[in-house]
Order: sequence, then C-alpha cells, then structure tokens
Amino acid sequence: MALGRFLVICWVIWFSCFVGFEFGASQTQTPTLAPEEWEALKLIAAKLKKNWDFSVNPCTKWNTSMEHDTMNAVACNCTNTCHVTAIYIKSEGLQGVLPPELAQLPYLQIIDLSRNYLSGTIPPEWGAMKLTNISLMANRLTGPIPKEFGNITTLVDLTLEVNNLSGNIPNELGKLINLRKLVLSSNNFTGPFPESLSKLVSLMDLRISDNKFTGRIPSLIQNWKNLTRLNMQASGFEGPIPSEIFLLEKLTDLRISDINGPEAPFPLLSNMRSMKYLMLRSCNINGTLPEYLGQMTQMKTLDLSFNKLIGEIPKNFTNLLKKVDCIFLTGNLLSGLVPSWMLEKGDANIDLSFNNFTTNSQGQGSYCSQKKRNLFRSYFLGKNSSAAVLCQQELPCKRYGYKLHINCGGGEETIGNYIYAADQNHIDPSTSSAMTSQSKDVWALSNTGYFTDEIMFTNERNYSSLGRRIFDVYIQGQWVLKDFNIVDKAGGAGKPFIKTIDQVNVTDGTLEIRFYWAGKGTTAIPERGVYGPLVSAISVEPNFPIPSEGRKVSTGVVAGIVVSVLAFIFLVLGILWWKGYLGCKNTMDKDLRGLDLQTGSFTLRQIKAATNNFDAANKIGEGGFGSVYKGLLSDGTIIAVKQLSSKSKQGNREFVNEIGMISALQHPHLVKLYGCCIEGNQLLLVYEYMENNSLARALFGPEEYQLKLDWPTRHKICVGIARGLAYLHEESRLKIVHRDIKATNILLDKNLNPKISDFGLAKLDDEEDTHISTRIAGTFGYMAPEYAMRGYLTDKADVYSFGVVTLEIVSGRSNTSFRPKEERIYLLDWALILKEKGNLMDLKDPRLGSDFNREEVMAMINVALMCTNPCAQLRPPMSAVVSMIEGRLPIHEFVSEPSRFSDKEKDKELMNYYQQNQDHSISESQTQRMLNDGPWTGSSTSAHDLYPINLDSEYLNHRV
Repeated sequence: MALGRFLVICWVIWFSCFVGFEFGASQTQTPTLAPEEWEALKLIAAKLKKNWDFSVNPCTKWNTSMEHDTMNAVACNCTNTCHVTAIYIKSEGLQGVLPPELAQLPYLQIIDLSRNYLSGTIPPEWGAMKLTNISLMANRLTGPIPKEFGNITTLVDLTLEVNNLSGNIPNELGKLINLRKLVLSSNNFTGPFPESLSKLVSLMDLRISDNKFTGRIPSLIQNWKNLTRLNMQASGFEGPIPSEIFLLEKLTDLRISDINGPEAPFPLLSNMRSMKYLMLRSCNINGTLPEYLGQMTQMKTLDLSFNKLIGEIPKNFTNLLKKVDCIFLTGNLLSGLVPSWMLEKGDANIDLSFNNFTTNSQGQGSYCSQKKRNLFRSYFLGKNSSAAVLCQQELPCKRYGYKLHINCGGGEETIGNYIYAADQNHIDPSTSSAMTSQSKDVWALSNTGYFTDEIMFTNERNYSSLGRRIFDVYIQGQWVLKDFNIVDKAGGAGKPFIKTIDQVNVTDGTLEIRFYWAGKGTTAIPERGVYGPLVSAISVEPNFPIPSEGRKVSTGVVAGIVVSVLAFIFLVLGILWWKGYLGCKNTMDKDLRGLDLQTGSFTLRQIKAATNNFDAANKIGEGGFGSVYKGLLSDGTIIAVKQLSSKSKQGNREFVNEIGMISALQHPHLVKLYGCCIEGNQLLLVYEYMENNSLARALFGPEEYQLKLDWPTRHKICVGIARGLAYLHEESRLKIVHRDIKATNILLDKNLNPKISDFGLAKLDDEEDTHISTRIAGTFGYMAPEYAMRGYLTDKADVYSFGVVTLEIVSGRSNTSFRPKEERIYLLDWALILKEKGNLMDLKDPRLGSDFNREEVMAMINVALMCTNPCAQLRPPMSAVVSMIEGRLPIHEFVSEPSRFSDKEKDKELMNYYQQNQDHSISESQTQRMLNDGPWTGSSTSAHDLYPINLDSEYLNHRV
C-alpha cells in the first residue's frame, strides 16, 4: 500500500516536471515567420522602397507606436508559425509603387499605406486575397479600381481618397456585400454609379466628393439603409436629390454640394432625427425651409447656403441652439423678420448674408459687426427703404480711393514703394466686418464657412505636397478663374505667382473680389479639414492718371482698375462668398413696394456683365414689350433676360403683374423667375434659360430651327402643360388664369420638358365669383369664344387655349397660319370637319411617319376637342385633363352640345364679330399685346386671325 502511494506521488512529480519543462521550452522558443512570407516581405520592401531591417524578427522588432499619424508596424498571428495579418506604413514618405507581392501573404487582412508618395496603379493581384481593410489614402496612385476587387468579399473598409485614380467604378464592386466603408473622394472617377452597388446593403459610410461622376444622383441609394454618413460634395452628379433619400433614416452626416440640374423642393429628411451634420450647399433647392429641421436637436452644423430658398425662418429653429455650432443660410431668397435669437450674442456661428430679410427697427443694424454673426447684405428693401443699406453703413470707405494693398493674413509689410496693410483679424466661420489700415484704406470682408484652414505646401516628395487648393475667382461678378490650382500655376511650391486681371470696370465706387470654394480639392491633407482659397496678397492699382488732391472725378468716368492677386504659398484670405449673387441695391418702382415678393433682385451691373452689355449677339427674341437676351451669370448659370422697353407705358402693368404672379409660384412646368432688376429706366426680368426655345419654333418655326419631336416627346409635352395649368387653376395658393396660353409661351428645356411662361396678362381667379368681366387681352386664335366676344373670363379660357395648343402639337401645324388646300380655315374647325368625316387621323403630323401610338393620338385629339367645346361649362377642368391624358380617366367622345345660345345664334354672333374685326383696326398698344410672343421668340398675327374661316364655308352650314 505504501509502495503504491509512493509510486503515485513519484508519477505526479515526474509529470509536473515534464509539463513544466515543456512549458518553459515554449516560452523560450519564439515562433518565427513562415519562410515564404519572409521572402515575400523582402520583395514588398523593394517595391515600396522601405528599408526594413531583416536581421530582426519583423513580427516583434518592426513595430513603432503611432505618433502624429505616422506608423510603421507589421502585425502577426503567432499561434504556431507566425503569419503576417496586417501591414501599417502611414506617413513614412514611401516613394515606390504598390507591390503585387502582397498577395503572397495568405493571412494578410489589413493593408494601410495611407499618406505616402506611392505612385503607379493598384495591382489586380490583390483581388485574390482575403482582406478586410484597404487604405491607400493620400498617395499618387493612377488608373482604375481593379475589377478583381469584386472578389474580395471579406472587405469591410475600402479607402482610396486623395489620389489620381480614374475610370468608372467597376460593376464587380457590387459583390462586396460586407463592405461598410467606401471612401473615394478627391479622385477623377467618371461615369455613373453601377446599379450593382445597390447590393451593398451593409454600407455605413460613403464619401465620393470631388470627382467627375456623370448622370443624376442614383436612386439606388435607397438600398443603403444602414448609412450613417453620406458625402457627395462636388461629386459631378446632377440633381435633383432623389426622393428615395428619405429611406436613409440612420444618417447623421449628410453633405451634398454643387450639383447641377433642375430646381427641386427641399428633400424630405424628416425621419433623420439623429442628424448632426447637414450640408445641402448650392443644390438648386427651392421652396421654404421645412419646420422638421428644427426638430433635429442633435444638429451641430446646418449649411443650406447658395440655394433658392424663400419664405421665413421657422420659429422652431430655436431648438437648434442646444448643440449647433454653425448655421449657414447665406445666398438664398429668405424673407421676413430675422428671429431675435439669431441676432443675439451666442456661441453659434450664424450666417444670413445675401438674403431678402426685412426689418422693423433700425436697431438691428447694431448686430452687423457682431462676432459670429454675418448679416452683410441680408436685408431687402421691402416696405422699409431705410433697410436697403443696413449693414453697409458701417463700411466707412473713402469717397475717392484709387489704390489698395493688403497682406492677407499677415502684418503690415513694406515691399518696394508699396505698404501692404495688415490683415490679422480673426476670421470666424460667419464673419462680416470692415478693416481699416494705418494708411486709411478700408475694405470689407464677408466669410461663410470653415474654409480658411491654413496649409503649407512644400516641394518634398511626401504626402504633404499632394494637397490641392482649388477655388474660383470672381471680379466684379465676372467668373474670371475656374478651378484655379495655385501650385500648378506657380509651377511648384515655394514659388510666387502673380495673376493680373486688366481693365476691370468700377462704376459705383465698389470693387468686389470673391473667392469661392466649390467642394473641390483635397480635404485630408495635412489632416482632415477644409482648405479653400489660398492668397498671399491683393494689390489694386489704377491704369489711369490719378487726379490731384481735392479734384473730383465726374460720375460719368469709368475707372479701369488693374487687380493683381499675388499668390504665394501659405497665407489665407477667407472666402468672400458665393454662387449666384442676388444682392439688393434697388430704386424700386412704387408699384413693387406693395408686393410681397418671393424672388430676388439683380443689379444692372450684373445683368450687363451677364449679357455682355446687352450685346446683339446675345439677343434671342423680340416680344411685344421689349427684347429678350441670353446671359451667363458669374456662377455659370445661363439666364434669359426680358427687357421691358422704356417707351412701353402699357407694359409697366404687365411687368409688375408678372413679378407678383411668378414670384409666388413654384412648379416644374412653370418657368422659373430668378429675379428682377429695376434701376433708372431699366425694367428687367431674369428667368431660367430654356435651351430649346419655344414649342412654336420647335414645331413650325424656320426649318433650320425645327426639332424632331417623336410621339412620346409630344405626349410628354402635352402632359407637362396640362400639369402646369392644373397647378395654376387648382393647386396653387393663388388661383390664376393665365389668359395667354399658346405655343410661343410654352418653353422647352434641354430635355424637352415644357414650362409655361409669360405671366404678364395673368389674372387672379376669385373663387367666390363665377367669372371675371375684363378687357380682352390675349392672342387671336387661342382665346375662348366667350372671352373674345364678351370678356367673360374663367379658368375654362385657359382650358380652351390648351385644346388649341394640343391640336398644334398633334398636327405640327400652327392654328394661325393653317391653310389646307389654300382654304382659309381655323385649325380647330378643320379638326371638326375631319371628325365629321371620320378621318381624324388625317390631322396627325406627317413627320411622325408610322412611329406613333394610334390610340394615344386619337385620345389626345378627343381631349383637345373636349377642351375647345364652345360651351365653357362643358370643358373639363385641367386636373381631369391630366388624368385623361395619362390614361387614368376614360375619354368620352366629343359631342358639341348647345349652350345658352342656339347654333344659329352662335354662328351669327361669330360671323358678326369676325366682320367687325375686319372692318375696324385695333389700337397699337392692343396689337402689341396680341402679338406678344413670350420671352423667347416673336411671330406675327393679324386681327382677322381670331377665327379665320371663310364666311361661306360649308362648315358653318353643317356644324354639329
């Protein structure tokens, strides 16, 4: 028994000793890196030009701690044999190329080579790896993203921003179903987003700013319901922002800027209650500010600048003060009183500059120079003329000044014979202030946004020299430099570059120099931030003899100024502003003072600059009240300027009426009024420009201007006109009768979408009255009988005109010049004759050939005949017309039914009226109104074109 116990004890002791020996051995023998991976690292080091020390263990001796974003580390899994699982070489100044040999590390999961100077292309061999993270940010890489990356289905993070990568995004990336972060900003990617990316349902962070993508913002974003961050600043995509964005309710960071495309209402974002950073900057957004923004109480930054927002600031925006740092609303058309809480001193930066606010108190001027508040040019004349210059009175400019030299961002310096004034004021994100130097020169600065971060450019071959400072320069509203890259122009860092702009006209004592950052350039070098304009100094010199002291210059003198922008490498001048200036310096006509305008004002200087001083080469039409010019605003927006003739007293009423009507209307099928200009005897309306002119010119203008309109396009045009009229009659807050619907007043944009224009004759429709008795105004051939004969006006007059225009669209013929077989007959009458004969299809435009939908053509003609029923009560409302054209309502066959007159009486009255118009001339002013062919093109009609049928036509004797 004792022997047995002894043996057990000995066995336990021996076992313990054995285990202890083995454990100790394992502690002293460190696993080594697999030999094949050791050799692969040597090849990788050679390609990267990395001087790794291969005399030590890479898994333990190559690692350094992260310091100022630099890192040199190789991570290994050493369970048995060591295998490389991650390589971090950040900010190490690598100047080699990306090694394909990384694919020889089978256990590698993370590659981070960010902030180096690596060049070449991304190896497609990496597509065979099982990577989870790839970060190549801030290098000099070129070429496309390899399509082989679609095979890395384990990938979670792909960061390629700040390179020179190009090409389309490969369809194969749609297979990366585990991808959570995709950062492609600051490259040269092109083309649309492939539909396959809709499968990236795990995506949480997408950044594609500063690229050259094409097409509209993809609606496939609706599939990325896990997104918390979406950045699309200057991505190249066009608007509008798709409505599907509403589905991304987890978003906390949404930044979209500088998108072209049609105007659109504010996108619906009401379910994004956790939003912290919302930028919708220069996105062509119209309408009012939605109240739900005030419920986003986590908001830190709200930037809605440079849009076309109207109306007042919602009262519940005061809720944003809990956490908000910045509110940027500059460059809109906002009106009403500025909320008191926005004027009071606080920590938040608030920019309301360049808007149309009104004020009831001169005391609000005391807020103009308050820190963190920018109210420069934020007030509109409105009903208080003293408010027009609010926040400009505090700029004590010398009456006669000819020179100015500023050392931007630095102290006073003397260079040669010039003293450069100091500019060392702290610039808040929202600033408007006046600066005065010892030499008594005075200038003003208006700053919007965090765009003044300083950056040092160097000639060293490392990532810090890869930064791109790209901005635009405007002089006197003229866009003189686009995508200006200062380092490229200077030929490298550390070199001065002087940009001289000659012959700048200064007519009102004010010289404006603006620097605008449009979301382009790098935002991650040297660290993540926003790096806007880079200017060292501004020098202004006259190019004419300066008058002697005390001698005044006559107001007629136009001073040509030489403006030199001296661009060194490191001093920063704040962004002055903006895209689309709508400042207010007006001498309003008294008729406009009583209007609650919801549009902006332009200066005459801006209009002249846009139209090249009303150059005849830019003239695109002649209307009854004046000429129409094509223009180009400083931000690249193409406009149409309707110039009211100063001799036309009759037209003043129509001018005022048109401003009042259109300023209150917002609809995709109504032409957009950007604003007006009233200075001296100049009365100007500024519209959006319509690339394809008028429907009349497209259908039956000179042959060289006609457009080939297929049937789907014609159908789309009819639907669009009908929707626009339905809005005017039934949906708008103001119920409006246009009174002059005709083909020349239907304009076509670049996509051939129709827009109703020329509201000079429009009338408000009082719903309490059955009709309006008014003097007749309109265009012969389009006026409804009850209106033309008796001045009996309802919205059914527009319905009648729509019917006539619809017949023109189907037939391709003008109703005022249609002459089948040399007969003199009205197009509508010809349609009725063809209907009686059962030959309605003969009305179809022969240019359509056989490529059309017969049922749709017949339906359209029947709708047109219903709309032109002689009995106004039997014409359908425009909402019903829309439903019938779109196939949602049945179309009943048109049958002319008697109204309160018998057919014989109607025919007699029609003939009498026609004879009267043959025998009597009409006044010149009325003729001008009748012949007014809208803002684009002119044509001619005559008095007898009202109902131009032969009095002995058999139609009068056989009319149903």
